[in-house]
Amino acid sequence: MGVRTATVSVLSVLALGLASSAFAGGSPDVAALQVGSRARGLYAGTVDGELGPGTQQALRRFQRRSGLAADGVPGESTRKAMGLYGRRGPFGRRQLAFGTRGWDVAALQFALAWHGFPSGTFNGHLRARTDTALRRFQHWAGLAPDGVAGPSTYAALRRPLPRSAVRLALPLQGPVGDTFGPRGNRFHAGIDIPAPKGTPVAAAGPGRVVFAGWSGSGWGRMVLIAHRSGVSSRYAHLSRVGVRVGQRVGTGSIIGRVGATGEATGPHLHFEVLMRGANVDPLSAL
Repeated sequence: MGVRTATVSVLSVLALGLASSAFAGGSPDVAALQVGSRARGLYAGTVDGELGPGTQQALRRFQRRSGLAADGVPGESTRKAMGLYGRRGPFGRRQLAFGTRGWDVAALQFALAWHGFPSGTFNGHLRARTDTALRRFQHWAGLAPDGVAGPSTYAALRRPLPRSAVRLALPLQGPVGDTFGPRGNRFHAGIDIPAPKGTPVAAAGPGRVVFAGWSGSGWGRMVLIAHRSGVSSRYAHLSRVGVRVGQRVGTGSIIGRVGATGEATGPHLHFEVLMRGANVDPLSAL
């Protein structure tokens, strides 16, 4: 990386008023820039909060189109050129509640997702799903779940990301496909392990089955196991469920079989780990 490229990258993030190092996975404001660029057909990459070459290329195209210096620095003038979406300001400048929309709402959606409460598409609109995710995060963080993102909520979102309090085993041997994190303009809250239909799926740790059956949330046949210390694990898209609610299982106990039920394009295991209800990166627990 050349000196000028490195300098521009640093200035670009500082211009947004929030260094990406404050959040694992990237800057919420860079993610908001990517959302705005996608809405204008300038960016087709993943909303990952990273100011990479694709994001900077899209930014320069937008700057040239808007009559600005094409320096790849997403400063205030560039943000305001995005119209009402951009003029709402960077992340943390105003209170957000149901019905608000703009740059900072997209940044909020990104930050909530990384803290374990994804709300669907990153789109800059604070509607029902984002409102629910916000209230769930506030409750999880020990705040009043009022659905208003203010100083206390922003401070909580700047804390370290939640992690699993227990160690777990891989429920299925095989290469990991999609990992935990942004995928397109959404957030993938677990890991995917492709395997042939019917492959046995094992419990990742000892615990009690709290759900076993068909889920209406796109997971198809699913098992949810409660472990100790507030940790639970989810196994989705199963072709068959082999346990019942209330049953105690041990590490390695067969709980079901790989399938493609629910919203799945092919046979695989979708595996999630949750800490008091917040999704955490399963790889950090394995």
